[in-house]
This record gives sequence, C-alpha cells and structure tokens, in this order.
Amino acid sequence: MKSEKTSKSSETKGKKSFVIRIDEATYKLVEKWANDEFRSVNGQIEYLLHQSLVSSGRKKKDEEEDKDE
Repeated sequence: MKSEKTSKSSETKGKKSFVIRIDEATYKLVEKWANDEFRSVNGQIEYLLHQSLVSSGRKKKDEEEDKDE
C-alpha cells in the first residue's frame, strides 16, 4: 500500500523518480554549485537538465509555464 501512495504523490506533482549514478567528483562539484545557488542537488540537476533542453531547442522556454496553468 505504501508504494501505491508514494507513486500517486509523484504522479500528482508530474515528476518521475529515478536513480542516477555519477562519480563522486562530479557529485561534489554539482553539490557545491547547488549550494552556491541555494538549491538542493536534485533541484540543481533538474535546473541544468531544463536549461539544456531549452538551449538545444528540444523544449520551448514557456512550455513549463503553460503546463502549470
């Protein structure tokens, strides 16, 4: 029952949960960068992925804003 409740919660937020493996040095660099910008490591990775998708033209800049309305 717990796993059903957890998956419904993440579906509600529209976010998918997954495991990522990165080397320790990269993690520490991302962690420092996140701290510099007052974000969590997870938030920083999300931000970087979003920026990369926008800059590559794979995602429209205002696509996320339209989704929230």
